[in-house]
Amino acid sequence: MTARVLIWGAGAIGGTVGAYLRAAGHDITFVDVDRAHVEAINAGGLHISGPVANFSASALAFLPGDVSGTWDKIYLCVKAQHTEDATRSLAPHLAPGGYVVSLQNGLCEDIIAGVIGRANVIGAFINFGADWQAPGQILFANHGAVVLGELDGRITDRLTALHALLLGFAPHAIVTEDIASYLWGKLVYGAFLFAQALGDLGIADCLERPELLPLWRRLGAEINAVAVALDVSPRGFNGYEPAAFMPGVSDEEMAKASVAAMVAFNRPNAKTHSGIWRDIAVRQRRTEVDAQIAPIISIGAKHGVPTPTVARLVRMIHEIEQRQRRQTDSNLVELMAG
Repeated sequence: MTARVLIWGAGAIGGTVGAYLRAAGHDITFVDVDRAHVEAINAGGLHISGPVANFSASALAFLPGDVSGTWDKIYLCVKAQHTEDATRSLAPHLAPGGYVVSLQNGLCEDIIAGVIGRANVIGAFINFGADWQAPGQILFANHGAVVLGELDGRITDRLTALHALLLGFAPHAIVTEDIASYLWGKLVYGAFLFAQALGDLGIADCLERPELLPLWRRLGAEINAVAVALDVSPRGFNGYEPAAFMPGVSDEEMAKASVAAMVAFNRPNAKTHSGIWRDIAVRQRRTEVDAQIAPIISIGAKHGVPTPTVARLVRMIHEIEQRQRRQTDSNLVELMAG
């Protein structure tokens, strides 16, 4: 059965998912703020390249102010810091009884729900590798975990249908009754990627630095302590094992094994550096740090959980964004030293 989907944000995530669905015969419409990207998609389609697949998908694309009509399925795929503005822009295009699924990084579901209501939101966790390369061109580097879940934990008909649709893109996608557990798991891994963006080395090489193991353990313990305060039990994926990074865990070997597994997952991938690193070094724009990582600090403070290493990480990313600090691998040693 053909699905009709509005993809709001046609970058690395939305572009890849939307192109796959369009190639499978679904009715896909893209919305993006980048005029050159929109024009390229309309002129010659959206081109997916890389070791996973190489193909082009033809679909209509619009700037936010030019799209018209309503959809009962909207995939929100913008950077986390643009979530609220994007949700307000797409709200008139959400049909009664429809939903928005957050294919984003961070705790975006609550922001979306604040605009359109929790009943109209489906949560998602994603960890595949893709990069926007140029207008109309996206690199799809590797598959990764994809998890879908209703915010209230129910396994609904719409969730089951969404899962069936996305299996055409992510064959190993699953549904969960506890999407928050995966979102908080991704926050720890995301913090590791923000730390990687402080330097020059790629993801695998950065994680593999033996002297940085205390840093990974400290970041993980601080963030997981906040999750525990919220009564959330983080879940692992693609090598990341939360139990190895929980507060009070003294078993260093568990952390070593998890780091080695994350290195093994990332080492073969065509995407060597995080999108965060690319935001700073290549695209020279601000990262998602204030929307993804900074909220951990404020949530922790409300629950009496200190997060000093997370706070230093946010501050150092800001300094690099503002060109007050160079991207260099020594930054991670400084972050660890405190």
